[in-house]
Amino acid sequence: MTDIWIMRIGHRPQRDKRVTTHVALSSRALGAKGIYVDTADNVLEGNIKSVVERFGGDFEIRTGVNWKDIIKNFDGIVVHLTMYGQRFDEALEKIPSDKNMIIIVGAEKVPPEVYERADMNVSVGNQPHSEIAALSIFMDRLTGGKALYESRNGRFNVIPNERGKTVVEISR
Repeated sequence: MTDIWIMRIGHRPQRDKRVTTHVALSSRALGAKGIYVDTADNVLEGNIKSVVERFGGDFEIRTGVNWKDIIKNFDGIVVHLTMYGQRFDEALEKIPSDKNMIIIVGAEKVPPEVYERADMNVSVGNQPHSEIAALSIFMDRLTGGKALYESRNGRFNVIPNERGKTVVEISR
């Protein structure tokens, strides 16, 4: 798989700040290159950039983008996560591994043109659920979980252990 981008449509800063933050953090942890958010949100940008500065990686965030332009001009496959799409276990088999991908995740009702423009409308289950969960399951299966424990050369590194919290500051 080459670059994976996330497009968050319908972000409402006062209502969705935690959910969109978690969409971005999950995207980063699971190997996405970056996230586009259609609504300008400097606080969200600052929070995610701070995580990248501390924990490393080259994850990007851009808010206040025109989602129609991004999707229209995207060079790769467009996947829309929706509970009304085709089963993701069947869709995964059809996704080419040599193309960039943008995954659309809605916050509020997604406009019909998203369904029309997407190369694939994909469901992770057919029950109401969180977009964070759907994105995480989809990306984990898509990438085989490869990014979960890879080093990103950050200032801090979390050391997995059975009990307690171990965070090591890397001296440079």
